Amino acid sequence: MINRLNSEDGGFADALARLLRPPMREEIQTQVAAIIRKVREGGDAAVLALGAEFDGFSADSVSGLFVPPEAAAKARENIPPQLLAAMREAARRIADYHRRQKPNSWRREDEFGNMTGERAVPAERAAVYAPGGRAAYPSSVLMGVIPAKIAGVGEVVLMTPPSASGVPAATLAAASVAGADKVLMLGGAHAVAAAALGTETIRRADVVAGPGNAFVAEAKRQLYGYVGIDSPAGPSEVLIISDGSVSPEWVAADMLAQAEHAEDAQSIAVSPDGRHLDEVEAALKEQTARQPRAEIIAKSLAARGALILAPDIRRCCEIANRAAAEHVQVMCRDAESAAENIRNAGGLFVGAHSCVPLGDYGAGPNHILPTAGAARFASALGVGHFMKRTGILRAAGGAGAARLAETAAVFAEAEGLFAHAAAAKLRAQ
Repeated sequence: MINRLNSEDGGFADALARLLRPPMREEIQTQVAAIIRKVREGGDAAVLALGAEFDGFSADSVSGLFVPPEAAAKARENIPPQLLAAMREAARRIADYHRRQKPNSWRREDEFGNMTGERAVPAERAAVYAPGGRAAYPSSVLMGVIPAKIAGVGEVVLMTPPSASGVPAATLAAASVAGADKVLMLGGAHAVAAAALGTETIRRADVVAGPGNAFVAEAKRQLYGYVGIDSPAGPSEVLIISDGSVSPEWVAADMLAQAEHAEDAQSIAVSPDGRHLDEVEAALKEQTARQPRAEIIAKSLAARGALILAPDIRRCCEIANRAAAEHVQVMCRDAESAAENIRNAGGLFVGAHSCVPLGDYGAGPNHILPTAGAARFASALGVGHFMKRTGILRAAGGAGAARLAETAAVFAEAEGLFAHAAAAKLRAQ
């Protein structure tokens, strides 16, 4: 049902590397490249054709793919009151968390009167992607739109693939609660391409962010450079460190919560207690049988799930840092101390009560996270993804510019850039 590994075995490093390696689909790369080329060359006409082909939703013009503003506001009346209340509570917590991330502009002067500083500037336009089509994901709408609005982005467009009847009311209500400026009924790689490249009707975005399927992730990867992105996220992941002090039923439940995402999702538990891992495996079998998405869970656990035995918590943390998983849960006796050893994690969940679904649905931290080991260098979606930092220099006349010019000229001449040196030396006169 699930892979069993022992960190003390000779082939462990290779086995772990194979387990962590995300599925590579060269055919998706080729298909996405073709879609991007069509949008670049065909503009609005290509977007309409691709939308009809992949989203199953037709419109007479690209303008018809934008949801009327009043429809998003009206949607709040068409969802259950308890869902609207939950959205508002989650939005409040998400906003409170992300306000603390906003970078500050600053300036300083040296002893010669030269001013240096940094200006934090929001992007002018952002496209936030939220999965859709067969299901609604209002939580991802809040997680994507709210940080962009806090950053001060001038226009935030929510992109989501419609169902046959349009965008679900829950998605529209979340867009309204979060403050999205527009909602575009468009999904997949063609939506990302349209936002990154622009068309006759769709204005080019400065940033594209938000989770999506393999086509969305690949489009973001290929278009990075034309547009800023958060990260080209892949299948969802969780790695749980458990010393056996927590119920194996809890560990199993948290693994299943990730495994039910998709057949290529990954759920791993690491423990120094072999008996505990045996109990977790038994709990996985028992709980999977009762899950509506049992078939997906079983395939996920068999393909990419694992129970890993390690000699101690220190080694468990080393394995977690190697995996650099999207979500890392630390469920052991001194969880706070153990968590201090985790350097690579998209999101860190400390203590037995801190399960991933609490973070998914509005505790505050963002649930749009780096995957496939990208937590080694990437961060959760945040306000900073929608802002730029511009360095500022104001050289003072006289001794101020002369002091800077002296250093600059030495470097320029050493690098063979004599026109640079000449321009600097003029400021020293």
